[in-house]
Amino acid sequence: MAMPVGETVEPEFLPTLDIQAPERQRRWTVLLRAILLIPHFIWLGLLAIAVAVVAVISWFGALFLGRLPDWSADFLGGYLGYYTRVYAYWYLLVDSYPPFAWNGPEHPVQITLQRGKLNRLAVLFRIILVIPASIVAELTAAGWAALSFFIWLIVLILGRTPKPVFGATAAVLRYGFRLQAYFLLLTPAYPKRLFGDAEQAAEPAQEAAPTSDTRPLLVTQGARVLLIVFIVLGLFSAIGEGVSGSISGDNQQATTSYDGIGVR
Repeated sequence: MAMPVGETVEPEFLPTLDIQAPERQRRWTVLLRAILLIPHFIWLGLLAIAVAVVAVISWFGALFLGRLPDWSADFLGGYLGYYTRVYAYWYLLVDSYPPFAWNGPEHPVQITLQRGKLNRLAVLFRIILVIPASIVAELTAAGWAALSFFIWLIVLILGRTPKPVFGATAAVLRYGFRLQAYFLLLTPAYPKRLFGDAEQAAEPAQEAAPTSDTRPLLVTQGARVLLIVFIVLGLFSAIGEGVSGSISGDNQQATTSYDGIGVR
């Protein structure tokens, strides 16, 4: 059946992230971004304890009901919205300070979660199913972190986030957001589309008016290259940490052996 002109195909239950990017960013907020976010990071650390408890209870509830209990869906969904707004600010995607609230109707970062029935088998093995997506999310986040100083310096000098940097960073944030939504059982949709919604741009005549700067997320060639760089740097970082841990472990074992035979 032909799709009416002006409509786009939105994957069922796939969580959406809307970010209204600012034309300019205040340089003083960019300069002090890490300091400004300290209260939020402390609060997120405390919230993580409650989220872990609710997530475990919710897992049993979803296994029994085939869906997430309403009270836990509201709590976890609110937390995820707050978390995403904090990290959008940290990633230099917006210049609006995130509110200490579950809902931020005036904030330029908004999420949409479409709840649905959950497959009990997928719920049972969720912690295993999420591993591949977790690896992708970890690699991209580590790669972004490796270049974070240079990204921060560019935004500080220009007073804005260049489009390739915005596109690649928004893709990293959106994928991580979808991963958390899946892991917390807020959606049955597996995380996807790290490289943006290119298929929605394939037929301009049928493309609907953009809802925001990230819906659809049209990743440019430069942003795609930057995403690949993130993945490669994240992979190198993981290998480096593995080698460092192995060397540290060998040194510790050698020290223990020397101590055992009286060598100092």
